[in-house]
This record gives sequence, structure tokens and C-alpha cells, in this order.
Amino acid sequence: MPTPLWTPTAEQIAATRLDRFRREVAERTGLDLPDTRALHQWSVDNPGEFWSLVWDATGVVGEKGQVAFEPGADMASGRFFPQASLNFAENLLDGKGRLPDEPAIEFKREDGQRRTLSWSQLRDEVAAWAAALRAMGVGRGDRVAAWMPHVPETVVAMLAAAALGAVFSSTSADFGTAGVTDRFGQIEPKVLIAADGYLYGGRRFDRLEALAEIRAQLPSLRRVVVMPYLDPNPDLSGVGNALLYEEFVDPHRAAPLEFERLPFDHPNYILYSSGTTGKPKCMVHRAGGILLKHLQEQAHHVDIQAGDRMFFFTTCGWMMWNWLVSGLGLGATIVLFDGNPFHPGPEALFDLVDELDLKLLGVSAKYIDAVLKSGLRPIDSHRLDSLRVIASTGSPLSPDGFVFVYEGIKRDVHLASISGGTDLCGCFVGGDPTRPVYAGEIQAPMLGMDVAVLDEEGNRVTGEQGELVCAGPFPSMPITFWGPDGDKRYREAYFDRFPGVWTHGDFAMWTGRGGMVILGRSDATLNSAGVRIGTAEIYRVVEQFSEVAEAVAVGQQWDNDTRIVLFVRLADGAELTRELEQQIRQRLRTEESPRHVPAVITAVTDIPRTRSGKISELAVTAVVNGRDVKNTEALANPEALELFRDRAELAG
Repeated sequence: MPTPLWTPTAEQIAATRLDRFRREVAERTGLDLPDTRALHQWSVDNPGEFWSLVWDATGVVGEKGQVAFEPGADMASGRFFPQASLNFAENLLDGKGRLPDEPAIEFKREDGQRRTLSWSQLRDEVAAWAAALRAMGVGRGDRVAAWMPHVPETVVAMLAAAALGAVFSSTSADFGTAGVTDRFGQIEPKVLIAADGYLYGGRRFDRLEALAEIRAQLPSLRRVVVMPYLDPNPDLSGVGNALLYEEFVDPHRAAPLEFERLPFDHPNYILYSSGTTGKPKCMVHRAGGILLKHLQEQAHHVDIQAGDRMFFFTTCGWMMWNWLVSGLGLGATIVLFDGNPFHPGPEALFDLVDELDLKLLGVSAKYIDAVLKSGLRPIDSHRLDSLRVIASTGSPLSPDGFVFVYEGIKRDVHLASISGGTDLCGCFVGGDPTRPVYAGEIQAPMLGMDVAVLDEEGNRVTGEQGELVCAGPFPSMPITFWGPDGDKRYREAYFDRFPGVWTHGDFAMWTGRGGMVILGRSDATLNSAGVRIGTAEIYRVVEQFSEVAEAVAVGQQWDNDTRIVLFVRLADGAELTRELEQQIRQRLRTEESPRHVPAVITAVTDIPRTRSGKISELAVTAVVNGRDVKNTEALANPEALELFRDRAELAG
């Protein structure tokens, strides 16, 4: 039996919002719910009652109505709170008892620039922005888009749009012209907010020329609002219908803050698939469903309370931006960081923890691995007194990464490895502050999520690898995909593989302790001699080698079968020697199985990533097998694809 890396004390458990919620549910229902396993089972058996109690426990502002859940003909057509009326922005700006001069947003840029917006300042800014939009004729259902750095103004624009019932959508400032127009061109926004540029790693990136191109390709735009970020007075002469941020907002500074109460299922924002296999899918998310899902996850699975400072390293093009901003709805102070998290060094985010007394530090699994390999040990160099939760997502966190958190960062901390997706703008599995943490395991399913692992025949399995699904309805399912045949494409994407069940596209396994191991994308899952292998199983072994900075494993069609090809990006000064290859093969053979051993191991100098930092296995697979990558704008470094094309060692 493995030894847990961390076990909460009885006092710690009793102080969590999750345990308090468990006790309240037991009291209201009269049921015996001794632990969160029992609570989870009750939550999926009684979706209406569960989400109604979440509404109450998190203080949602609005009219709930008498019906919490109305079943449909299938999972996709059930409706939560069909009589409800609420406004997403009103809930995020409620403050949950915070004083007007307390901070709502803390912002830091990589060069040290700092800003704070109090709750009253944030409300005033949203009121002015909403009035400016209203004066332009923006209202219910109109789209407002942002091509922005991770700054407070992006949050303001989203909340202003939501206050009016408009639909918000964002991409990060490092997206290229085609990446922006491929997304926003589908949804036809009336207003675009953009910055004149951004900073990253000590470099300045001017975006005005690209903005002029984007403006020319989006005929639906009535106004472009430009935030000066690099230059206090940028030249907008090349951008049609453009105003500086202050010029747009200043005439409306005295406007009152008003909210339009809307149905629970009213569209709130549009998110996008990564698009590496085609044009990005535009996922339309409902205001009430997203609000409830985020508040539930944050309150109960990472224990956010009013007044806490919470942080996630993200961009405006990743769903974790949307997730982070929702923390305002619990009265938390959200902390934004824009720039390179390793600038000027790997200590940057840990400095932020100590400067601002963060309770939640949210990062990617790759970030934790990079800190480990940098040699930094924050446990020796930083106080981290306030830090109670470290959240990790984006890709599976290796067992070594789990261990490093406790040995190299902080011993008494809740490591909440979480996994979900843009598709639901939330999580299927994640942290549980009342349970132990084991290396390599996500602790538990999220409350209200009937998560299962199915074998090829559709049977639920434990201790076996299979397809990750959700077998019951949840409120943050998308309304539809934007555009023609949106409902049809939505159902095909999630409900065709196992009819009536949401199939997410992850390969996973339940452990005997009730935790989960995510093994990689099922559509990028390798097949060796008829046995499916998750790529994460290979990475967790290969990346133990100090010579290997990172790796990507793909399946190459070969001799009427598929063989595994492993590409490694080496650490500075390292070489892929025959001896290192043999060591990698031997360790994979002994720690995993002979089927995990690649047919080819070869070195590359770069690996393609999506804009949110995830290695794009699908793009590499396509190139290796001679297929086109249809949308390279979804990649942060599309030039890296050429490193995988027409390689001699992969030729027949």
C-alpha cells in the first residue's frame, strides 16, 4: 500500500467548506453521509437537489425557481433551473460581504508593474464599460471579443458584456492573425478590445500591425477599443473605427451599475477547441451553468473563501482564465500575472505567493516539472506561509512532480491535481481537501459529476485503463457549438462513441483508493500489439532522466500496424547517445512493459505546443504520418512541426 504524501488532520478537515457542506447535506436530507465518497454518490444520484444546495451554499444571487432539474429525452437535453433568473456579472461583483476598498483584483506584470482594483473601483469600471457598450447598441446575444494580455481590463470587458446579456469571447495577445480571425470570424463580434502589444521574457511585442489586419478581416466590428500597454499613446491611424480605452470609457464614468437578469441557460461566453485537427469549434457556454460549476469546484474542492487570494497562471485564451475570474463570485481576490513565469528567474511566482499572501497557486504540470529541473527549491528560499493549495492541470502531473511539491515546495499543502477541459469549462476530477494525496493520482471525482471509466464494450471498470466518460447531466455542458449544424456537431463530438454518455477523449484509470490516473488523450493514445497505452505512462518514465527536458510520443503507421516513436528534447549540453537510448528503453521495459518501448527514439530541438502550453501530440502524429495540420495558428510555435517532417530515421 503506497504511503500518502499528505494527509489532512481532523482539524483541517473540519475547517473546510467541503466538510461543512457534507454535514449540511446530511442534516437537510437526514441521510448518513460519513465521508465525501458517500456525498459524491448522493450528488450524482440526486442532481437537482445537489445543485440546488450548491446554489444556496455558494450564495448565488438571483431567482432560483421551483424546479432544480428537468430531465430530458437524453443527457444532453436535460435542463437545470428552467425557471431561474440571474446575471453572471451581478454574481461576480456581489463581493460576498467584502468592503468596498478591499482588493478585488491584484495585478502584476513580469517587469514588476503592479496595480490593484478595489471592489468599488471594479464595479465603477464595469458600469462605465457596460454603459459604453450600451450606447453603441450592444445588447442581449451580441458578441464582445478580446484579444488581450492577462490584465484587469479583460476582466472588466467580460463583466460588462455579461451585465448586458452580451456574449464574451477572448484569445490571448500572442495569437497570430489567422488564429484570431479563425475564431472571432465565426462569431462576428460587434466590439473588439485589444492591446497595442504585450511583454514576454523581457521582450516587447508590438501588435498594432496585426490588429489592423484583424480589423480588416472582421467586417462585423463596429468598434475596436485599444488598451495602451506598451506605449501610453499608440498610433491607431491604421486601425479602422478604433478608440483608445479611456476615450471609449470616459464619457460614461458616472453611469450606474445595472444588471439584466436572464435565464439560467443564457449564453455567457464562447470558448474554442485547440483547432489542431481543423477549424476551432466554438463552444457556447451558459451563464448559470458555468457560474454554479465554478463556484462548486472552487468552494469545495480547493476551499476558496471570501477574502482569500487565488491565482492561476494562465492566458486569456485558456479556460483557466474563465475559471479564475469566477473566484470573484466567492468574494475572493483574484491575482493576475502577465508575462513569463520564469522571468527573471524560476522564483517569480513563488515571490508572488509571498508578496501577496496567496492561498491558491495554480500552475501547469509542466511548470512544476520545469521548476524541479531548474534546481530551485522554494521550500528553502521562500516563506510560503499563506499557501494552502497548489493546483495543477494542463497535462498529467508525474509522480516525480507530486513528490517534488512536498519535498521541494511545501510539506503541509493540499496538492489538487485537476482534470477537465474547455468543453465543460471545468473539471471532471480534482482535489478533495478531506482526503490523502498519493503520488501520481488525482484524488477524486468532482461532486455532481458521474465520472466513469469504460472498457471497449462500455462497461464500467476500476483498475483497468479505459475511456473517461461522464454518465450523468451537469450544468456546464455547452448549449451548442456556434454556427450551422451546431447542435448536430455538438452531439457528434461527445455522445456518439457511447450513446447517451459524454465521452471526453481522455484515457484514464480508477485506482483502488478512489483516485484517478489520467493517461493522455484517447485520440492520441498509442496502440502497441493491440494494447492501448497512454502517452503519460511513457512521459513519467522518460522525463525522470536529467538529460531529457521533455518528450512527445506518437504512433506511426508502419507495416500495416502502428509503432511508437519517441521524440525527446534534450537538456542543455546533453546528447542522445546510444547508451542513453538503451537506458530509456530498459527503464520503460522494466517500469512499464515491453509494449511501452519505442521502436524509434530520436532527438528534436523543439516540440509544438498549443497556445495554452500543452504539447500537441495530434499535430506531431499528423506530420509523422504525412498528413496536413489544418490549423497551425492554434499552435504557439508552428515552426516546430518542420522538425518532424521527412525524417530519415522514420522512412521505410
